[in-house]
Amino acid sequence: MGLFVAQLLTGLANAAALFLVASGLSLIFGVTRIVNFAHGSLYMLGAYVGLTLMNHLPGHFGFWGSIVMAGLIVGLIGVVIEVCVLRPVYRAPELFQLVATFGVILVIQDLALMIWGAEDQLGPRAPGLRSVVRILGEPVPQYDLALIAITPFILFGLWWFIAKTRTGILVRAATQDREMVGALGVNQSWLFTGVFFLGSALAGLGGAIQLPKGGADLLMDLNIISAVFVVVVVGGMGSIPGAFIAAVLISVLNVFGVAYVPQSTLVLMYVVMAVVLMVKPYGLLGREEKAGEHGQVGEVERPIRPAGLVGRSLVVVLLAVLALVPFFASTFMQVLITDIVIFCLFAASLQFILSSGGLVSFGHAVFFGGGAYVSALLVTYSETPMEVAFLLAPLGAGLLALGIGWFCIRLSGVYFAMLTLAFSQLVWSLVFQWGSVTGGDDGLVNIWPSDWLSGTTAYYYFTLALGVGGILVLRHIIHSPFGYTLRATRDSARQAEATGIDVKKVQWLAFALAGAMAGLAGGLFVFSKGSIFPNELEIAKSFDALIVVFLGGVKTLSGGVVGAVFMESVKDWLTRLEYWRLILGLLIIAVVIIAPEGIVGSLRKFGERIGLVKEQESMQ
Repeated sequence: MGLFVAQLLTGLANAAALFLVASGLSLIFGVTRIVNFAHGSLYMLGAYVGLTLMNHLPGHFGFWGSIVMAGLIVGLIGVVIEVCVLRPVYRAPELFQLVATFGVILVIQDLALMIWGAEDQLGPRAPGLRSVVRILGEPVPQYDLALIAITPFILFGLWWFIAKTRTGILVRAATQDREMVGALGVNQSWLFTGVFFLGSALAGLGGAIQLPKGGADLLMDLNIISAVFVVVVVGGMGSIPGAFIAAVLISVLNVFGVAYVPQSTLVLMYVVMAVVLMVKPYGLLGREEKAGEHGQVGEVERPIRPAGLVGRSLVVVLLAVLALVPFFASTFMQVLITDIVIFCLFAASLQFILSSGGLVSFGHAVFFGGGAYVSALLVTYSETPMEVAFLLAPLGAGLLALGIGWFCIRLSGVYFAMLTLAFSQLVWSLVFQWGSVTGGDDGLVNIWPSDWLSGTTAYYYFTLALGVGGILVLRHIIHSPFGYTLRATRDSARQAEATGIDVKKVQWLAFALAGAMAGLAGGLFVFSKGSIFPNELEIAKSFDALIVVFLGGVKTLSGGVVGAVFMESVKDWLTRLEYWRLILGLLIIAVVIIAPEGIVGSLRKFGERIGLVKEQESMQ
């Protein structure tokens, strides 16, 4: 009984910092509707700033004062981020906001590396709270008990601020109908900035207050952001009480999971999130999202038409050049272009559901890695010929997408994205931990193509034919009646249903098709590398695809392909630099603000301006 109580108290103590960070994110989302992936970076900054202050301010006042000051300083940093990066994209589509905050993550990572170095730093012991208390014979740290006592006061303070103050009433009003708040004369810009300051300060407090339990390191941001999003989504986006309940639930379950079911620790919180969202699609205390809450409402987009004569001619020329590459380029160049073509197909499969279907997936890599593992497992355990194993890769990934999509398609917006992330993590955990079958972290090796494709040049042509063919098939589907139907479900689900379209069925089929194409890319990948590892299913792989789709142009058909070519071409050079994350982050932020249409959209707009100028000159 004593051990049970001690573990319960440990879970409640861990919930304190998690609740602080999650409540800040929930506040920011509730008012601004920004899904701030940089919130974990603010948590990390809170830890580093707090540790720096504690090293210079001694005693009780120095310790607790450093925590408060760290929160205020991080709150001011949040204001800078809000004003300089996020304010210009408040009215932009959801993906633009996500990518902007991802750029902030990269910038803060390298700035923290410059200032505090790469070494992990231990946090100081809390003055007066350095010993343990025996409860039913089990030792419980005094600092854990202090955190448990502090958390309800923080919850009460946030409730009082939101429920009893004029500013809090405005915040609540903005979470319900921010357009009406603006119509009543409230300065939304300053309201958003104030809320962002408070949310960032809470993240900074969370980072500083956990120092005696964990210290500070450069991986804190990525280590906590998944848990924070799970807490916010499970509790209900925008709900502070929901965030508190979810933080306690997730933290306590993790503690007991480590003790009794250690194999579950990697995915336990994702299992909880998946179950909650399937039972209550908008979280425990959340509310249904209204149409138009994310991004622009009623924006008229350019009609998507098949490529004209000039576009088709350029594609033919490009394909001819690629076909001649083995005659004048090195083996390294063939391998590089093979990798680029595979990633282009993967990115194009994501853009198919994102651009045409409006479905933002955070777990698309599960189908890429899933297709690769289907082929690898068949070759490893049944000695299946390469040709058969390769054909089954997109089939297996498509079936996996059908299964996952059946649960996810019922949701929309952030909830849809987070549920795809949950299922992706579940599959990744299965692959990572089922070492006797999948090889675990060691992966599966010696997965080579048949003899007729064993040479670099032969496999180059094989990848070029199937990779380009897959991309062209997706483009053809976009221009087919099914593609137009899919865009109708994206633009107005209610009107589409009124015309007799089964919206969920169309989205489900599109989701499965995108998964199958990602699986095709995975099949090409595993035979090109001769191996597959669990990292190909990780969250980072999914976000790589999201970033290249954005860089190329979300609202274009070729954006994913162009973005993938650009990213894969510069990645080898960029990663050689010491602070490459800083450069890439600044580039992403600049594109978000200056050229949100992406590479393809910006070039198209530039061409239209030149054409308009020439037309005006001819008329004169």
